[in-house]
Parts: sequence; C-alpha cells; structure tokens
Amino acid sequence: MSEPGVRPSGSPYVYTELKRQILNLELAPGERLYEPTLSNKFEVSRTPLREAIKRLISESLLEQQPTGGVVVPMMDAKTIAELYDVRAALEGLTAQEAASKVTEVDIQKMRGIVARNAAMVNFEDEAIILGSSLHHAIMDIADNSWAFKLHNQIASHMERYRRFTNQTQERREAALADHRAICEMVASGNIQQSRDLAFAHVIMARDAALKVISGRTLQG
Repeated sequence: MSEPGVRPSGSPYVYTELKRQILNLELAPGERLYEPTLSNKFEVSRTPLREAIKRLISESLLEQQPTGGVVVPMMDAKTIAELYDVRAALEGLTAQEAASKVTEVDIQKMRGIVARNAAMVNFEDEAIILGSSLHHAIMDIADNSWAFKLHNQIASHMERYRRFTNQTQERREAALADHRAICEMVASGNIQQSRDLAFAHVIMARDAALKVISGRTLQG
C-alpha cells in the first residue's frame, strides 16, 4: 500500500487519469494533448506518458493525427448511434438469456438494485451507477462470456455519452420505469419481452444522447 499523500506514478497512473478526464469530458472532444504539459502535470517522464497515450489510442479513446499530434476524438452522431445500436443488441441478448436462467436469488438481487435506483432517482450520478448495476446483474445472470467481453470493449466509449442520457428528472424517471419493467420481465422468465424491453431501453438512451449532442457544440 502506498503511503498517504504520495502521488502514484508511472504509466498506469497516467493512463487511468487521462482516461478519467476523457470520459468525464474534462479533456474536451477535439482537444490536442501536449506531451511537455502533461509530463509536467503528472510529474512523469515522456516514456510512461507515451505508453499511456499509446494504450488509449489502441482503445480509440485518443486519436493519432497524420501530423503526429494526438487529440481527443470528436463526439460525432454516427459514432454515438453505432455504439448504442451495438449495445442495444447486446443488452437484448443478455436479457433474453438471463430470463431463461434466472433464479430466486437473482430476482431478489435485481429487485434490490431497482429499489435503490428508485430511492436515488433524483440524483444524476447515483442513478447512473445503479442503472449500470442492474445491467451488469443481468449480464452476470446471462453468463455469456462473449457478450460480456464485447460489452466491456465498448463500455469506455459509452461513458462519454451516458451523462447526456440522464440529465433531466424526466429522463431518470423514464429510465427507472424501464429498469423496473426489464427486471420484472426477466424475473418472470419472459424471454421475448425481456429482449424487446432491454433493446428498446438502450435505443431510447441513444435517441436522448443524440438529441443533446445535436444541440451543443461537439467540441465541448
């Protein structure tokens, strides 16, 4: 364990912090990264900084320009739509598989998450976390390793846009209603409805994100 007050160092720390800033939009879409500035900011040499940047480029969370510069990817509507469409297919698949495997213990876990979601629906961050918890619980029940891998692969990119789907009380209430319905369909073993509701839930989130993005400057 590191000593209190000691700053973590090296490539893992830089990677984690840069990724956090990208996903939280602290580094704006289209913003260029400058190695000397970041090296001083994180108090690391160029080598661990470049390792972290290379890893983020491989995850498509940073982009290498033909001129050699590195920028934060833009938030374009096409990318958003594609990511949500893929996630909708995955969520539909895992919900239908969960409905065929769900146990009483699983049902109680899902309902507990939904109850906490209802208690925290007025709070944006907590609502997002609990909504994600339900989706992960359903994925665990489905126990589809490839769906899990693909979901994790796009999860980081989804974080950049998820806050746009939960900004208003109306949207949080609608998401909660969806979560409750999906939970009960999975609990009842209704394969078709579980798939359809989970798919439609993500498509609704996609449309909400696209609506917000279309009304703002994509550079942040």
